[in-house]
Amino acid sequence: MPRFVLMTRLAPESLKDSDVRRAMGRAWLKKVQSACPEVEWVAHYAILGPYDFMDIYDAPSAEVAHKVSVITQAEGAVSTESWQALPYDDFLNLLEEVEP
Repeated sequence: MPRFVLMTRLAPESLKDSDVRRAMGRAWLKKVQSACPEVEWVAHYAILGPYDFMDIYDAPSAEVAHKVSVITQAEGAVSTESWQALPYDDFLNLLEEVEP
């Protein structure tokens, strides 16, 4: 299954209360799991930088990854970016296939 990375930025006011943030996070995850049961979660990180969270997950298609992103935005994310990730060894195999 393809791997995706979801980068999420939240409104600053949604990060002021840990109980509220925890409840929002659980509600978001429940909606994603309900709408996209085929998604397999790999990791969830709070990060430094221009984004607040990074989620890594496997999904059967780009369409399902789009659905995860749309749900995230509908649940209050200020912005999201989704990236498809390729394992490094697979990348090296691709390089070997296209070398002159």
